This record gives sequence, structure tokens and C-alpha cells, in this order.
Amino acid sequence: METLFRSALVGWLGNAPELASQINSIEEENPLSASPPWLGIAASASADWSTKDLRGREIRLALELHTRGEDTAGDGALVAAIDRRIEALPGSQDGFEIINTRFLRARAERRARNLRTVLLEYQFRLLETPSPILPE
Repeated sequence: METLFRSALVGWLGNAPELASQINSIEEENPLSASPPWLGIAASASADWSTKDLRGREIRLALELHTRGEDTAGDGALVAAIDRRIEALPGSQDGFEIINTRFLRARAERRARNLRTVLLEYQFRLLETPSPILPE
């Protein structure tokens, strides 16, 4: 379920016009050859969140935004756009239902050569949805 979720989240973020015009690459991992700004999943982990009759997962996921330059206000606006897009992620997905989404924390850091990163951490709780039975 975690793999399906990661793919759905990256696809949802990648299809956002307001992000596509500002971010060079949105990937599940660090992109191999993208220049900043780019967004990738830094880490994720899941734990059981099942009910008596449904499989479930609690997924904690960290996104890392890499930017370059002196414009910290621009970074703040971009982070806010990412956060709004995550909050708007539809609950009904192929194979699972998102029960709730919760922002956990953010951390910003300045690195060498005028590079900045913002780490955004979220918690998602999912329940597996049964696959439709296809007629034979």
C-alpha cells in the first residue's frame, strides 16, 4: 500500500499546474540530473493501521524541496503551494482510501553554494479498498 500511495502522491503533485511552473522535477527519489528547484521523497515508513476487516497503514513521509538563491520568501510561497496541494489529495484512490492527512513538521536548512532545502513531514492513514470483482 505504501508503494501505491507514494506513486499516487508524486503523480498528484506532478500534475499540479501551480507547482509544474515553479519546480523542475517532482520525483519519488532524488532526481538524477535536475537543477533546483526540485522536490523528492526523502523517506517514508509505514506501520499497521488495520481494522478487524480491512488492511490499513499509517504512512509517515518526508518530502525534500531543494532550491537555490536568496529568495526565502519565494521558498515560503512554494512550500505553501505544496502543502495546499497535499491537503487537496483526493481520498479515494486506486486500491486504498486516505482516511486522514496530517502535517507533522517542517525544517529548513541552508547548504553550501547557496543551496537551500526544506523538509516537509506528513502522516497519512490509509485503508485498503477491495478490488472490484470482474465478471468472467
